Amino acid sequence: MPSPSDARRSSPESDAVLDRLNRLHPKIIDLGLDRVEDLLRRLGDPHCSTAPVVHFAGTNGKGSTIAFLRAMLEAQGQRVQAYTSPHLVRFHERVRLTYGPIEEDTLVALLEYCECVNERRPITYFEITTVAAFCAYAADKADVLLLETGLGGRLDATNVVTRPLVTVITPISLDHTQFLGESIGEIAFEKAGILKSGVPAIIGPQSPGALEVLEGRARDLNAPLFRFGHEWRLRLDGEGLLYEDDQGELRLPPPALIGPHQMENAGLAVAVARQLGPLCPSSDALARGLVDVDWPARLQRLRKGSLVEPMISASREGWELWLDGGHNESAAHRLAEVLAAWDDRPTHLIYGMMNTKSARGYLSPLASRAASLTAIAIPGEANALSAAEAAAEAENAGLRATPAQSLKSAIERIIRQEKPGRILICGSLYLAGHVLALNN
Repeated sequence: MPSPSDARRSSPESDAVLDRLNRLHPKIIDLGLDRVEDLLRRLGDPHCSTAPVVHFAGTNGKGSTIAFLRAMLEAQGQRVQAYTSPHLVRFHERVRLTYGPIEEDTLVALLEYCECVNERRPITYFEITTVAAFCAYAADKADVLLLETGLGGRLDATNVVTRPLVTVITPISLDHTQFLGESIGEIAFEKAGILKSGVPAIIGPQSPGALEVLEGRARDLNAPLFRFGHEWRLRLDGEGLLYEDDQGELRLPPPALIGPHQMENAGLAVAVARQLGPLCPSSDALARGLVDVDWPARLQRLRKGSLVEPMISASREGWELWLDGGHNESAAHRLAEVLAAWDDRPTHLIYGMMNTKSARGYLSPLASRAASLTAIAIPGEANALSAAEAAAEAENAGLRATPAQSLKSAIERIIRQEKPGRILICGSLYLAGHVLALNN
Protein backbone atom coordinates (compact mmCIF):
# COMPACT_ATOMS: atom_id res chain seq x y z
CA MET A 1 0.00 0.00 0.00
CA PRO A 2 1.20 3.60 -0.52
CA SER A 3 3.19 5.35 2.16
CA PRO A 4 1.55 7.55 4.80
CA SER A 5 1.07 11.27 4.29
CA ASP A 6 2.54 14.04 6.39
CA ALA A 7 -0.95 14.71 7.76
CA ARG A 8 -1.10 11.32 9.47
CA ARG A 9 2.44 11.00 10.75
CA SER A 10 3.25 8.86 13.77
CA SER A 11 6.30 10.28 15.55
CA PRO A 12 9.48 12.06 14.42
CA GLU A 13 11.95 9.16 14.75
CA SER A 14 9.94 6.52 12.91
CA ASP A 15 8.84 9.17 10.39
CA ALA A 16 12.44 9.78 9.39
CA VAL A 17 13.14 6.08 8.84
CA LEU A 18 9.88 5.53 6.93
CA ASP A 19 10.68 8.49 4.68
CA ARG A 20 14.07 6.98 3.83
CA LEU A 21 12.52 3.59 3.12
CA ASN A 22 9.99 5.22 0.82
CA ARG A 23 12.84 6.33 -1.43
CA LEU A 24 14.46 2.91 -1.93
CA HIS A 25 12.34 2.11 -4.99
CA PRO A 26 11.23 4.46 -7.79
CA LYS A 27 7.69 3.02 -7.70
CA ILE A 28 5.18 2.99 -4.86
CA ILE A 29 3.82 -0.36 -6.06
CA ASP A 30 5.87 -2.98 -7.93
CA LEU A 31 4.32 -6.38 -7.35
CA GLY A 32 6.66 -9.35 -6.97
CA LEU A 33 8.22 -11.59 -4.35
CA ASP A 34 11.93 -11.65 -5.28
CA ARG A 35 12.95 -8.59 -3.27
CA VAL A 36 11.01 -9.66 -0.18
CA GLU A 37 12.30 -13.23 -0.30
CA ASP A 38 15.89 -12.01 -0.70
CA LEU A 39 15.70 -9.67 2.31
CA LEU A 40 13.93 -12.27 4.45
CA ARG A 41 16.65 -14.77 3.59
CA ARG A 42 19.32 -12.28 4.67
CA LEU A 43 17.46 -11.85 7.97
CA GLY A 44 17.19 -15.57 8.68
CA ASP A 45 13.64 -16.08 7.36
CA PRO A 46 11.69 -14.63 10.30
CA HIS A 47 8.41 -15.32 8.49
CA CYS A 48 9.05 -19.03 9.10
CA SER A 49 9.14 -18.47 12.88
CA THR A 50 5.84 -16.69 13.46
CA ALA A 51 2.69 -18.04 15.06
CA PRO A 52 0.31 -19.99 12.78
CA VAL A 53 -1.03 -17.65 10.09
CA VAL A 54 -4.57 -16.91 8.94
CA HIS A 55 -4.01 -15.24 5.55
CA PHE A 56 -6.61 -12.80 4.17
CA ALA A 57 -7.14 -11.46 0.64
CA GLY A 58 -10.13 -9.82 -1.06
CA THR A 59 -11.34 -6.37 -2.08
CA ASN A 60 -13.72 -5.36 0.68
CA GLY A 61 -14.11 -6.30 4.33
CA LYS A 62 -10.64 -7.70 5.10
CA GLY A 63 -9.97 -5.30 7.97
CA SER A 64 -13.43 -5.63 9.48
CA THR A 65 -13.33 -9.43 9.28
CA ILE A 66 -9.92 -9.44 10.93
CA ALA A 67 -11.22 -7.10 13.65
CA PHE A 68 -14.15 -9.44 14.36
CA LEU A 69 -11.92 -12.52 14.42
CA ARG A 70 -9.34 -10.84 16.64
CA ALA A 71 -12.04 -9.83 19.12
CA MET A 72 -13.41 -13.40 19.17
CA LEU A 73 -10.00 -14.99 19.71
CA GLU A 74 -9.05 -12.50 22.40
CA ALA A 75 -12.37 -13.13 24.15
CA GLN A 76 -11.23 -16.77 24.33
CA GLY A 77 -7.92 -15.67 25.90
CA GLN A 78 -5.78 -16.25 22.81
CA ARG A 79 -2.68 -14.16 22.12
CA VAL A 80 -3.37 -12.55 18.74
CA GLN A 81 -1.21 -10.57 16.31
CA ALA A 82 -2.57 -8.74 13.27
CA TYR A 83 -1.13 -7.10 10.16
CA THR A 84 -3.39 -4.64 8.32
CA SER A 85 -3.03 -1.67 5.98
CA PRO A 86 -3.24 1.17 5.42
CA HIS A 87 -3.16 2.80 8.82
CA LEU A 88 -5.48 5.63 9.77
CA VAL A 89 -3.44 7.89 12.06
CA ARG A 90 -0.19 6.14 13.05
CA PHE A 91 1.89 3.62 11.11
CA HIS A 92 2.11 1.57 14.31
CA GLU A 93 -1.54 0.51 13.80
CA ARG A 94 -0.44 -1.76 10.94
CA VAL A 95 1.71 -3.99 13.15
CA ARG A 96 -0.39 -5.21 16.04
CA LEU A 97 1.40 -7.43 18.55
CA THR A 98 -0.10 -9.36 21.45
CA TYR A 99 0.03 -6.25 23.63
CA GLY A 100 -1.32 -3.80 21.03
CA PRO A 101 0.19 -1.64 18.25
CA ILE A 102 3.97 -1.95 18.00
CA GLU A 103 5.84 0.45 20.27
CA GLU A 104 7.87 3.29 18.80
CA ASP A 105 11.29 2.11 19.98
CA THR A 106 10.69 -1.42 18.72
CA LEU A 107 9.43 -0.16 15.37
CA VAL A 108 12.39 2.15 14.82
CA ALA A 109 14.91 -0.54 15.75
CA LEU A 110 13.38 -3.09 13.37
CA LEU A 111 13.02 -0.66 10.48
CA GLU A 112 16.63 0.47 10.84
CA TYR A 113 17.83 -3.14 11.10
CA CYS A 114 16.00 -4.09 7.90
CA GLU A 115 17.30 -0.94 6.22
CA CYS A 116 20.88 -1.87 7.15
CA VAL A 117 20.61 -5.49 6.00
CA ASN A 118 18.94 -4.43 2.74
CA GLU A 119 22.02 -2.31 1.89
CA ARG A 120 20.08 0.18 -0.24
CA ARG A 121 18.86 -2.47 -2.70
CA PRO A 122 15.66 -1.46 -4.51
CA ILE A 123 12.63 -2.52 -2.47
CA THR A 124 9.21 -0.91 -2.10
CA TYR A 125 7.96 0.75 1.06
CA PHE A 126 5.31 -1.92 1.63
CA GLU A 127 7.77 -4.73 1.04
CA ILE A 128 10.42 -3.62 3.53
CA THR A 129 7.88 -2.65 6.18
CA THR A 130 6.23 -6.05 5.76
CA VAL A 131 9.60 -7.70 6.32
CA ALA A 132 10.07 -5.59 9.47
CA ALA A 133 6.62 -6.71 10.62
CA PHE A 134 7.58 -10.37 10.19
CA CYS A 135 10.63 -9.72 12.38
CA ALA A 136 8.37 -8.21 15.05
CA TYR A 137 5.92 -11.14 14.91
CA ALA A 138 8.69 -13.72 15.17
CA ALA A 139 9.99 -12.07 18.36
CA ASP A 140 6.54 -11.75 19.99
CA LYS A 141 5.14 -15.08 21.10
CA ALA A 142 1.54 -15.50 20.00
CA ASP A 143 -1.08 -18.15 19.31
CA VAL A 144 -2.10 -16.84 15.87
CA LEU A 145 -1.18 -14.15 13.33
CA LEU A 146 -3.98 -12.57 11.25
CA LEU A 147 -2.19 -11.48 8.08
CA GLU A 148 -3.80 -9.15 5.51
CA THR A 149 -2.50 -8.79 1.99
CA GLY A 150 -1.67 -5.26 0.89
CA LEU A 151 -2.64 -5.56 -2.79
CA GLY A 152 -3.87 -8.59 -4.69
CA GLY A 153 -2.45 -11.79 -3.30
CA ARG A 154 -0.39 -13.84 -5.74
CA LEU A 155 2.49 -11.34 -5.87
CA ASP A 156 1.79 -9.55 -2.59
CA ALA A 157 4.66 -9.22 -0.12
CA THR A 158 2.73 -11.22 2.49
CA ASN A 159 2.47 -14.24 0.18
CA VAL A 160 5.83 -15.60 1.30
CA VAL A 161 3.94 -17.62 3.93
CA THR A 162 3.93 -21.10 2.40
CA ARG A 163 1.80 -23.02 4.89
CA PRO A 164 -0.89 -20.90 6.56
CA LEU A 165 -3.36 -22.42 8.98
CA VAL A 166 -6.24 -21.31 6.72
CA THR A 167 -6.73 -18.80 3.91
CA VAL A 168 -9.64 -16.36 3.66
CA ILE A 169 -11.07 -14.56 0.63
CA THR A 170 -13.43 -11.67 1.39
CA PRO A 171 -15.79 -10.26 -1.30
CA ILE A 172 -14.01 -9.41 -4.55
CA SER A 173 -14.92 -6.42 -6.71
CA LEU A 174 -13.24 -4.10 -9.21
CA ASP A 175 -10.43 -2.15 -7.57
CA HIS A 176 -6.75 -1.49 -8.34
CA THR A 177 -7.49 -2.51 -11.92
CA GLN A 178 -4.21 -0.98 -13.15
CA PHE A 179 -2.34 -3.64 -11.16
CA LEU A 180 -4.70 -6.61 -10.87
CA GLY A 181 -6.63 -6.70 -14.15
CA GLU A 182 -9.76 -5.12 -15.53
CA SER A 183 -12.23 -7.96 -14.98
CA ILE A 184 -13.56 -9.68 -11.88
CA GLY A 185 -12.07 -12.94 -13.14
CA GLU A 186 -8.58 -11.47 -13.50
CA ILE A 187 -8.74 -9.88 -10.06
CA ALA A 188 -10.06 -13.09 -8.50
CA PHE A 189 -7.12 -14.96 -10.05
CA GLU A 190 -4.70 -12.63 -8.27
CA LYS A 191 -6.56 -12.94 -4.95
CA ALA A 192 -6.65 -16.74 -5.31
CA GLY A 193 -2.86 -16.68 -5.31
CA ILE A 194 -2.87 -16.99 -1.52
CA LEU A 195 -4.63 -20.40 -1.65
CA LYS A 196 -2.28 -23.24 -0.75
CA SER A 197 -2.28 -26.97 -1.41
CA GLY A 198 -4.38 -28.83 1.14
CA VAL A 199 -5.02 -25.68 3.23
CA PRO A 200 -8.70 -24.90 4.00
CA ALA A 201 -10.01 -21.81 2.20
CA ILE A 202 -12.92 -19.89 3.71
CA ILE A 203 -14.75 -17.86 1.09
CA GLY A 204 -17.01 -14.88 1.74
CA PRO A 205 -19.93 -13.78 -0.48
CA GLN A 206 -18.79 -13.60 -4.12
CA SER A 207 -20.13 -12.84 -7.56
CA PRO A 208 -20.51 -15.92 -9.79
CA GLY A 209 -17.47 -14.93 -11.88
CA ALA A 210 -15.19 -14.55 -8.87
CA LEU A 211 -16.44 -17.75 -7.23
CA GLU A 212 -15.82 -19.76 -10.39
CA VAL A 213 -12.18 -18.70 -10.45
CA LEU A 214 -11.70 -19.40 -6.73
CA GLU A 215 -13.31 -22.82 -7.04
CA GLY A 216 -11.10 -23.70 -10.01
CA ARG A 217 -7.93 -22.72 -8.21
CA ALA A 218 -8.97 -24.63 -5.08
CA ARG A 219 -9.59 -27.77 -7.18
CA ASP A 220 -6.13 -27.48 -8.73
CA LEU A 221 -4.57 -27.26 -5.26
CA ASN A 222 -6.85 -29.78 -3.55
CA ALA A 223 -7.69 -27.04 -1.04
CA PRO A 224 -10.89 -27.71 0.96
CA LEU A 225 -13.46 -24.98 0.30
CA PHE A 226 -15.86 -23.44 2.82
CA ARG A 227 -18.08 -21.12 0.77
CA PHE A 228 -20.75 -18.68 1.85
CA GLY A 229 -24.15 -20.08 0.85
CA HIS A 230 -22.76 -23.61 0.53
CA GLU A 231 -20.63 -24.96 3.41
CA TRP A 232 -21.64 -22.08 5.68
CA ARG A 233 -24.70 -19.85 5.76
CA LEU A 234 -25.85 -16.75 7.58
CA ARG A 235 -29.19 -15.00 7.91
CA LEU A 236 -31.01 -12.55 10.12
CA ASP A 237 -32.84 -14.19 13.00
CA GLY A 238 -35.03 -11.68 14.79
CA GLU A 239 -32.67 -9.02 16.11
CA GLY A 240 -29.63 -11.30 15.86
CA LEU A 241 -27.89 -13.64 13.42
CA LEU A 242 -28.28 -17.34 12.70
CA TYR A 243 -25.07 -19.00 11.52
CA GLU A 244 -25.09 -22.55 10.13
CA ASP A 245 -22.44 -25.01 8.97
CA ASP A 246 -21.80 -28.75 9.19
CA GLN A 247 -20.98 -28.35 12.89
CA GLY A 248 -24.49 -27.07 13.61
CA GLU A 249 -26.31 -23.80 14.26
CA LEU A 250 -25.23 -20.75 16.26
CA ARG A 251 -27.53 -17.93 17.32
CA LEU A 252 -25.47 -14.77 17.69
CA PRO A 253 -26.09 -11.14 18.66
CA PRO A 254 -26.02 -8.39 16.02
CA PRO A 255 -22.47 -7.10 15.41
CA ALA A 256 -21.38 -3.78 16.89
CA LEU A 257 -20.24 -2.56 13.44
CA ILE A 258 -23.13 -1.07 11.47
CA GLY A 259 -24.56 -2.13 8.10
CA PRO A 260 -25.70 -5.30 6.30
CA HIS A 261 -22.17 -5.82 4.94
CA GLN A 262 -20.83 -5.97 8.50
CA MET A 263 -23.20 -8.84 9.21
CA GLU A 264 -21.59 -10.68 6.29
CA ASN A 265 -18.11 -9.84 7.61
CA ALA A 266 -19.14 -11.06 11.04
CA GLY A 267 -20.42 -14.32 9.55
CA LEU A 268 -17.18 -14.81 7.64
CA ALA A 269 -15.19 -14.30 10.84
CA VAL A 270 -17.30 -16.97 12.55
CA ALA A 271 -16.74 -19.32 9.59
CA VAL A 272 -12.98 -18.79 9.86
CA ALA A 273 -13.00 -19.29 13.62
CA ARG A 274 -14.86 -22.59 13.23
CA GLN A 275 -12.02 -23.92 11.03
CA LEU A 276 -9.21 -23.13 13.49
CA GLY A 277 -9.30 -26.46 15.30
CA PRO A 278 -7.95 -26.12 18.86
CA LEU A 279 -7.91 -22.32 18.49
CA CYS A 280 -11.66 -22.14 17.77
CA PRO A 281 -13.35 -19.89 20.35
CA SER A 282 -16.38 -21.03 22.30
CA SER A 283 -19.83 -19.88 21.21
CA ASP A 284 -19.77 -17.39 24.09
CA ALA A 285 -16.44 -15.95 22.92
CA LEU A 286 -17.75 -15.71 19.35
CA ALA A 287 -20.75 -13.72 20.60
CA ARG A 288 -18.60 -11.44 22.78
CA GLY A 289 -16.29 -10.76 19.85
CA LEU A 290 -19.19 -9.55 17.71
CA VAL A 291 -20.27 -7.12 20.44
CA ASP A 292 -16.82 -5.97 21.63
CA VAL A 293 -15.23 -5.42 18.19
CA ASP A 294 -13.53 -2.07 17.59
CA TRP A 295 -12.64 -0.98 14.05
CA PRO A 296 -12.57 2.80 13.46
CA ALA A 297 -13.77 4.61 10.32
CA ARG A 298 -16.17 1.88 9.25
CA LEU A 299 -19.46 3.76 9.43
CA GLN A 300 -18.36 5.17 12.77
CA ARG A 301 -20.34 7.82 14.58
CA LEU A 302 -18.17 10.61 16.01
CA ARG A 303 -19.74 11.68 19.29
CA LYS A 304 -17.10 14.07 20.62
CA GLY A 305 -14.03 15.97 19.48
CA SER A 306 -13.12 19.19 17.71
CA LEU A 307 -15.21 18.40 14.62
CA VAL A 308 -18.31 17.65 16.67
CA GLU A 309 -17.89 20.73 18.86
CA PRO A 310 -19.40 23.22 16.33
CA MET A 311 -22.68 21.29 16.45
CA ILE A 312 -22.72 21.49 20.24
CA SER A 313 -21.55 25.10 20.62
CA ALA A 314 -24.06 26.30 17.99
CA SER A 315 -26.81 24.36 19.78
CA ARG A 316 -27.53 22.47 16.57
CA GLU A 317 -29.54 19.69 18.17
CA GLY A 318 -30.37 16.66 16.07
CA TRP A 319 -27.18 16.76 13.99
CA GLU A 320 -24.94 13.68 13.80
CA LEU A 321 -21.42 13.28 12.38
CA TRP A 322 -20.42 9.97 10.79
CA LEU A 323 -17.24 8.67 9.15
CA ASP A 324 -16.66 5.89 6.62
CA GLY A 325 -13.46 4.92 4.81
CA GLY A 326 -14.94 2.93 1.91
CA HIS A 327 -13.54 4.04 -1.43
CA ASN A 328 -14.80 1.83 -4.28
CA GLU A 329 -18.09 1.17 -6.04
CA SER A 330 -18.84 -2.00 -4.11
CA ALA A 331 -18.33 -0.22 -0.80
CA ALA A 332 -20.59 2.61 -2.02
CA HIS A 333 -23.43 0.20 -2.86
CA ARG A 334 -23.27 -1.19 0.67
CA LEU A 335 -23.16 2.30 2.12
CA ALA A 336 -26.20 3.23 0.04
CA GLU A 337 -28.14 0.40 1.72
CA VAL A 338 -27.46 2.03 5.08
CA LEU A 339 -28.38 5.52 3.84
CA ALA A 340 -31.67 4.15 2.51
CA ALA A 341 -32.59 3.24 6.09
CA TRP A 342 -31.63 6.71 7.33
CA ASP A 343 -34.96 8.17 6.27
CA ASP A 344 -35.73 10.16 9.41
CA ARG A 345 -33.53 13.11 8.41
CA PRO A 346 -31.42 14.23 5.42
CA THR A 347 -27.88 12.97 4.86
CA HIS A 348 -25.21 15.45 3.73
CA LEU A 349 -22.02 14.04 2.23
CA ILE A 350 -18.54 15.49 2.62
CA TYR A 351 -16.18 13.55 0.42
CA GLY A 352 -12.60 13.51 -0.83
CA MET A 353 -10.85 10.87 -2.95
CA MET A 354 -7.51 9.81 -4.31
CA ASN A 355 -7.06 10.26 -8.05
CA THR A 356 -6.27 6.54 -8.34
CA LYS A 357 -9.91 5.69 -7.56
CA SER A 358 -13.08 6.05 -9.63
CA ALA A 359 -14.94 8.92 -8.00
CA ARG A 360 -17.85 8.59 -10.38
CA GLY A 361 -18.14 4.84 -9.72
CA TYR A 362 -18.10 5.48 -5.98
CA LEU A 363 -20.55 8.38 -5.95
CA SER A 364 -23.17 7.12 -8.41
CA PRO A 365 -24.78 4.64 -5.95
CA LEU A 366 -25.00 7.43 -3.35
CA ALA A 367 -26.47 10.11 -5.62
CA SER A 368 -30.12 9.44 -4.85
CA ARG A 369 -29.44 9.17 -1.10
CA ALA A 370 -27.69 12.49 -0.47
CA ALA A 371 -29.38 15.79 0.31
CA SER A 372 -26.16 17.63 -0.54
CA LEU A 373 -22.51 17.00 -1.28
CA THR A 374 -19.47 19.07 -0.35
CA ALA A 375 -16.14 18.21 -1.95
CA ILE A 376 -12.77 18.70 -0.27
CA ALA A 377 -9.16 17.80 -1.00
CA ILE A 378 -7.52 15.25 1.30
CA PRO A 379 -4.89 17.27 3.17
CA GLY A 380 -1.29 16.21 2.73
CA GLU A 381 -1.93 13.73 -0.09
CA ALA A 382 -0.19 14.56 -3.37
CA ASN A 383 -2.38 12.09 -5.28
CA ALA A 384 -5.69 13.43 -3.95
CA LEU A 385 -8.28 15.14 -6.12
CA SER A 386 -8.45 18.88 -5.52
CA ALA A 387 -11.72 20.21 -4.11
CA ALA A 388 -12.66 21.53 -7.54
CA GLU A 389 -11.80 18.23 -9.25
CA ALA A 390 -13.72 16.27 -6.63
CA ALA A 391 -16.75 18.56 -7.11
CA ALA A 392 -16.60 18.09 -10.89
CA GLU A 393 -16.51 14.31 -10.49
CA ALA A 394 -19.55 14.51 -8.21
CA GLU A 395 -21.44 16.58 -10.77
CA ASN A 396 -20.63 13.93 -13.39
CA ALA A 397 -22.10 11.32 -11.03
CA GLY A 398 -25.37 13.23 -10.82
CA LEU A 399 -24.94 15.19 -7.58
CA ARG A 400 -25.05 18.91 -7.00
CA ALA A 401 -21.65 19.60 -5.50
CA THR A 402 -19.99 22.51 -3.71
CA PRO A 403 -16.23 22.65 -3.10
CA ALA A 404 -14.92 23.70 0.33
CA GLN A 405 -11.51 24.81 1.52
CA SER A 406 -11.45 22.60 4.59
CA LEU A 407 -13.31 19.94 6.50
CA LYS A 408 -14.21 22.31 9.31
CA SER A 409 -15.59 24.97 6.96
CA ALA A 410 -17.66 22.29 5.19
CA ILE A 411 -19.20 21.14 8.48
CA GLU A 412 -19.89 24.69 9.65
CA ARG A 413 -21.62 25.54 6.38
CA ILE A 414 -23.81 22.44 6.41
CA ILE A 415 -25.08 22.86 9.98
CA ARG A 416 -26.34 26.37 9.25
CA GLN A 417 -29.37 24.72 7.66
CA GLU A 418 -32.58 24.78 9.64
CA LYS A 419 -33.48 21.11 9.40
CA PRO A 420 -31.06 18.85 11.34
CA GLY A 421 -29.50 15.94 9.53
CA ARG A 422 -26.57 13.58 9.37
CA ILE A 423 -23.19 14.53 7.96
CA LEU A 424 -21.25 11.61 6.49
CA ILE A 425 -17.55 12.11 5.70
CA CYS A 426 -16.53 9.50 3.14
CA GLY A 427 -14.55 8.48 0.07
CA SER A 428 -11.12 7.47 1.37
CA LEU A 429 -9.34 5.77 4.24
CA TYR A 430 -6.70 8.49 3.91
CA LEU A 431 -9.38 11.12 4.49
CA ALA A 432 -10.73 9.05 7.39
CA GLY A 433 -7.30 9.02 8.99
CA HIS A 434 -7.05 12.80 8.64
CA VAL A 435 -10.50 13.15 10.23
CA LEU A 436 -9.61 10.99 13.22
CA ALA A 437 -6.33 12.85 13.76
CA LEU A 438 -8.04 16.26 13.44
CA ASN A 439 -10.91 15.29 15.74
CA ASN A 440 -8.68 14.46 18.72
